[in-house]
Amino acid sequence: MFGVVPKSIWNKLNPADDNNMCNWAMRCLLIVTGNRRILIDTGIGNKQSEKFFGHYYLNGAESLDLSLNNAGFERSDITDVILTHLHFDHVGGAVAWNEAKNGYIPAFPNATYHVSEQHFKHALAPNPREKASFLPENFVPLQEHNKLNFVRQDEELFQQVFCRFVNGHTVSMLCPEIHINNKVVFYGADLFPSVAHIPVNYVMAYDIEPLNSMEERAYWNKKMAAGNWLLFLEHDNAIECTQVAVNERGVYQSGQKGTLASLL
Repeated sequence: MFGVVPKSIWNKLNPADDNNMCNWAMRCLLIVTGNRRILIDTGIGNKQSEKFFGHYYLNGAESLDLSLNNAGFERSDITDVILTHLHFDHVGGAVAWNEAKNGYIPAFPNATYHVSEQHFKHALAPNPREKASFLPENFVPLQEHNKLNFVRQDEELFQQVFCRFVNGHTVSMLCPEIHINNKVVFYGADLFPSVAHIPVNYVMAYDIEPLNSMEERAYWNKKMAAGNWLLFLEHDNAIECTQVAVNERGVYQSGQKGTLASLL
């Protein structure tokens, strides 16, 4: 998760266990506006094999369904799903087994799924480094059921929800920019997976173009700090949302932290 940063440094940020593993979240965001209920990303899902899940040690009582229920919604209430990218920990919950468990169906039956066309094509024919992260059963059924909508760079997909693409982590990853209550929320996806990844040098080994990731982080850090934006963190296990600040040395870092609701 921290690439070439030495463990002696990053271990202070997210301490590893005896197996050198850290605890991370798979946090999704639900936007309710007018008659739309828009879900951003879907987590890892539950349809993979026991062997697959044995590598990841899922823990905790929270789940996407439970979180939706706590907000007063069911899967059938979701009208739109924005997929930042198609790595299994972001799209696994987008598709479910059918009742007979001999095929796959969209997990949100009444939703349109929005994703970059360039990224979808990349996921169908990935490079060797990313191949294990793109599981066709997580996204091909969406195309087979005619549930896909391909979005464009800088498109205003919904009122005050804009599509911003970055390419360092993977080809054409979508980071929604959301305007609400006279503030801007930037959905960090895997460009900013946690507060520890705000400094530009903390680049994940997963990134296919790490130098590009650094340039993209510097660009968006500058915009977020200048505009007092909020950064929504998908993978930070403890912190949901933060502001971005610049310290006296000109280094970008996390500022005020809290839940999205508390910071809006």
